[in-house]
Amino acid sequence: MRVAVIDTDSGFIRVLSNRMDAAGWQYRVLASGVPPEELVAMKINAVVFDPDVIGEGGWEYLERICGMLPDLGVIVCANGGTVSQRVRGLRIGADDWVNKPCHPEEVIARIEAVVRRRRRHSNEQDAGPLVVGEIEIRPDQFQAFIAGQSLDLTRREFELIQLLAHNEGKVLDRESIYQRVWGYAMAHGDRSVDVFIRKLRTKLERRSPAYTYIHTHFGVGYRFAAESSISAAEATAKVSSDRATDDAGAAAPGVPV
Repeated sequence: MRVAVIDTDSGFIRVLSNRMDAAGWQYRVLASGVPPEELVAMKINAVVFDPDVIGEGGWEYLERICGMLPDLGVIVCANGGTVSQRVRGLRIGADDWVNKPCHPEEVIARIEAVVRRRRRHSNEQDAGPLVVGEIEIRPDQFQAFIAGQSLDLTRREFELIQLLAHNEGKVLDRESIYQRVWGYAMAHGDRSVDVFIRKLRTKLERRSPAYTYIHTHFGVGYRFAAESSISAAEATAKVSSDRATDDAGAAAPGVPV
């Protein structure tokens, strides 16, 4: 395992380094952010990053490395992160967030989980595009397309549709989905899977109204299959209506986009 730690917390670095030494990992400790190109040259599997090291530009730096290095596991490890900060970091593209103070074993386990998931996705990329109904899923671009147009999925949404599509026709329970997409066990009461399923379903139904792709099995989980939902004439009428609405909204002054 090769890891970069971007942090200046001497106590945290010391205990984490001792644990990585014991595991036989290769790692580098950096006291400041380096250009994403340098992280590529290090050939690392994951980066543990504290945004406070960068200061005001910490969020922008996080977004850059997540956007430019989609195969890199990114774990944010910061002091006293609020719920809004954690949500922001995960939506930017971080794979995980750990609040300090934390046990080094937990950090190690989360790094392993993130890298495991990245390796699985890398293997799936080698398999080429996956087509289900009107959807073409392109792992090499971390994106899905309908009629050649990107669905503009977030990284987490793409990971979710990729998992569901590779298990087409099978019912996956919520805990299994969370474990395989988020990389660790789902906490009691966590509704992240349902929230992301709802967002993904909305994007799919809007762009491909002739099919229903995500099917809910109440009390269990979700099944992915392209099943016709409306007639071709109805689908064409709905698409035309949606486009007219989009055009009107884009033209209207003062409408946020």
